[in-house]
Amino acid sequence: MRRYDLLLAGFDLLDQAIAVFDAAPRLVTWNKAMLRLLDFPEDMVRVGTPFEDFVRFNLQRGEYGNGGLAPDEIERIVAERMAAVRAFQPHHVERTRPNGQVLAVRGVPIPNLGFVTLWTDITEQRRYEQLIERQNAELEDRVHARTAELEAATTRLDNVAAQLARSEERLRLIMDAIPALIAYVDAGERYRFANKGYAEWFGLDKDSIVGRSIAEVFGAEAYAQIKPYLDQAGTGEQVSYEYSRSSASGRQVYARSAVVPEASIAGGVQGFFVLSIDITEQKASQAALVQAQKMEAVGQLTGGLAHDFNNLLTIITGNLHTLRDKLPAHQGFEDYLEPALSAARRGTELIRRLLTFSRQQPLAPSPVEVGALVHGMTQLLSRSLTERIAIHLELPTEKLYALVDPHQLENALLNLAINARDAMPEGGTLTIALARRHVSPSLALLVEVPAGDYVQFDVSDTGTGIAPELLPRLFEPFFTTKAFGAGSGLGLAMVYGFIRQSGGNIRILSAPGKGTNVRFIVPMTDAPPATPAPPRHAAARDGNEQRLTLLVEDEPEVRKVIRQQLTELGFPVIEASNGLEALSMLEAVEDIALLVSDTVMPGMGGRELASAARTLRPRLPILLITGYATGDPTPGSPDIPTLRKPFDRASLGAALAALEYPETPAP
Repeated sequence: MRRYDLLLAGFDLLDQAIAVFDAAPRLVTWNKAMLRLLDFPEDMVRVGTPFEDFVRFNLQRGEYGNGGLAPDEIERIVAERMAAVRAFQPHHVERTRPNGQVLAVRGVPIPNLGFVTLWTDITEQRRYEQLIERQNAELEDRVHARTAELEAATTRLDNVAAQLARSEERLRLIMDAIPALIAYVDAGERYRFANKGYAEWFGLDKDSIVGRSIAEVFGAEAYAQIKPYLDQAGTGEQVSYEYSRSSASGRQVYARSAVVPEASIAGGVQGFFVLSIDITEQKASQAALVQAQKMEAVGQLTGGLAHDFNNLLTIITGNLHTLRDKLPAHQGFEDYLEPALSAARRGTELIRRLLTFSRQQPLAPSPVEVGALVHGMTQLLSRSLTERIAIHLELPTEKLYALVDPHQLENALLNLAINARDAMPEGGTLTIALARRHVSPSLALLVEVPAGDYVQFDVSDTGTGIAPELLPRLFEPFFTTKAFGAGSGLGLAMVYGFIRQSGGNIRILSAPGKGTNVRFIVPMTDAPPATPAPPRHAAARDGNEQRLTLLVEDEPEVRKVIRQQLTELGFPVIEASNGLEALSMLEAVEDIALLVSDTVMPGMGGRELASAARTLRPRLPILLITGYATGDPTPGSPDIPTLRKPFDRASLGAALAALEYPETPAP
């Protein structure tokens, strides 16, 4: 999600308007330029607005040049446009608004998901083009007029030449002022003219580019991209294309060009007019959008799989625990049971790490004195690193408190330290530095966090470094630069998910042979107030055998495991396989004194059941269980406790002991 957040902040800095619609189609996201360029009401531009609402609004205000239409005619046109949208194909058109503004509209489909539309205000560009045409026409008229005058009176030659020179100079000034890349090349593919913008895009000045060949200016790699189009233009056909090249700084830049052949009087082509536009930022926005969608899809997939895996792990761990309790001790069964239980625990940990990446792992943030936490980890880090790696701490003298989950922060630092160790096989120095960091409102847009005070961590090594082409992929799950079997590819993904979920951000700077620096920030907070010792909860309650428990779970094997755990805790149990069946039992069986229910079930879910149960019996103790990372997809009352799968008998017993029971079991 880091890239998605960066994309949203970057969108609002663009001069282009951009909007993303899903397959419905409904509005998913947009930038501020959409309101500015298209004049839509702010209350209309929101997540979920149907595409047809925008079409109808434009028709009603005559946006398409067809004002005064009857309502039934408007609806007919809306229906036609919606039919075209649902068979959406890439398009690039221009539209002139009633106020004279000219917009270039480009639509790009996102297969099976929706489409992206970009609007570019090209009013000034078109105005300059018209101005150039008028200047060219004026210049041609003047040339003809002066030529006639020369034939009639050669004495006026000097005046005519001076006026022509001034016109040419004025035209060149206009060409240099136009925000476009303009050039003219002859039939031999040598530059005869280039405006200032065109020459500077190639790192040249407009005088030095004249006389050079296209191949020389572009370089072999970029020239190979455009050569087929130049050959096509040589036949007299106007062509347009996109190409990329490496700038002097090593950055990849992109341009879109149109080439118009100039016909020779003798036949054939005597040269080419070239008009280009720098589309580097547009390409970057498109790439960021694709990457954000990919990372979002992975996160959604991870969250959905967690429910099913946690149900499976509940069955496995529950039955293994029961089997271990029932088998005689010291007969060798532990040699089989303990590895199975250990594997189940590793499966639970794997799901937890995946959920951390997708930002769905529940966190327990609290004020943490980070200097003490880092200092306390020194011994653990020393055992995790080799003797050839020195640990250097740069801790502030003041106490800095961060609002984070301390256990997740320790795991993140340990992951980064292990990565640093693997990058320094011959030894080196691992440096962990802490500092206070203030993020201003302008910087907040770039780093994708709210403005305010943060604690900054810098974890640096003197290792082998990372190749530039690998840096954009480092936070992807299961991507690793280590040898096969040496890493799962989840470490940095987990760190990224934890930092973003905690309200911070992270970035990596590295180069081959120059080491790596991982910098992340997390929100700063005040020191925690002194708190009294929490009241002691009874570990268990008497009278479990008097509390008839209604267990509701749609998965039979999961229900069997939980029923067995409840029975071992002393609770008598009756079962229901769905919410509707359970509600009928609540209405018919007055002895039910406790409700334990899954949250997501066919028909009536657990939270709906809990709400109905509270209506029937306001004091009925209720415990919900879930295999989802953050509860379940349905909203519910926050005062109903939830126990997450997989859990063992002890965890279930503790959750039930914490419930508020009436003085006597419910009648």
